[in-house]
Formats: sequence, C-alpha cells, structure tokens
Amino acid sequence: MTVRHVLTLPHDVLTTPSAPVGTVDAEARALAEDLLQTMAASPACVGLAAPQIGVGRRAFAVDVTGHRKARSCHGAFVLFDPEIVERGPAEVAREGCMSVPELTGDVARATWLTVAGLDVDGTRRELRVDAFEARAVQHELDHLDGLLFLDRVAGPHAVFPRKVYR
Repeated sequence: MTVRHVLTLPHDVLTTPSAPVGTVDAEARALAEDLLQTMAASPACVGLAAPQIGVGRRAFAVDVTGHRKARSCHGAFVLFDPEIVERGPAEVAREGCMSVPELTGDVARATWLTVAGLDVDGTRRELRVDAFEARAVQHELDHLDGLLFLDRVAGPHAVFPRKVYR
C-alpha cells in the first residue's frame, strides 16, 4: 500500500468518466488502501477519488472526522461503484479540490443524501450523509464521472483564488 501522487488539471484521467470496479478483489482492496493512505497523508483532505491518483475506476474514500462543518460522520470509508439513491434540496457553499489547488468555487449540492456502493468486503452498503459529509461524497462522485467542482459553479463570478491550502 502506498501514498500516491495526486494529479492536477489538466490531466486527462480527471475529465474522463471512470469504469466500474465490478468485483471487489485484492486489486480493489489495494486501491482502497492507497486512497485512504494518500488521503491521510494530505493535510485537510476529507475525500479522494481513484481518478485523482491516476486510476480510472469508480472508487472513492471519504473521512470528515473532526471537521468543524460535519454533522454526520461515518469515519473513514471507501465505496466502490457508488450511486446516489436519494437526495435532499441543494444549498450553495464553497469547495476546493486537491486536483485544482489554486482555486475554490461556490457549488450547489444536496444538503443530505443516501449513497450506496460496495465496501472493501464487497458488501453493499448504504449510508445516509448530511451537511459537509454529503458535500464531500457528492464532490467525489463527480470525480468518478469526469467532473470537477469547476464544472458545477454558476460561472466565473463563483470561482475564487485559494487563500490558504493546508
């Protein structure tokens, strides 16, 4: 298991929809471990998707533990082939991304959602997330579809230079 390099724009894998994982095997579990280790080694990182480390597969990790904006918190988790089952109303808030390190933007995201996918044991798992955890999950899901937060902002007026990246 390895801490991997996080890719930045304009790398092609970041704008290409990812392929399904399908079966959770040893290769998928190694990817999950790499996502978690890379995320843990990256200051202020609360989520990381496989395309961000150069792997075009539908997998992401999220951990909002201790974040001041988190209400729900499922700890560190990885989902393979995730999908949104249900979502609440949208709210606009500021987002940043390790793959777009110089910018932040105002993005509308659902305030809560239910997401389902396979966990590292290959078991289907459904999570009800809200507030900041919901935003993080949706941000990572976008990466799997080849989208970045810049694709979701209302326009140039909603993009800002990053003041601090820690």
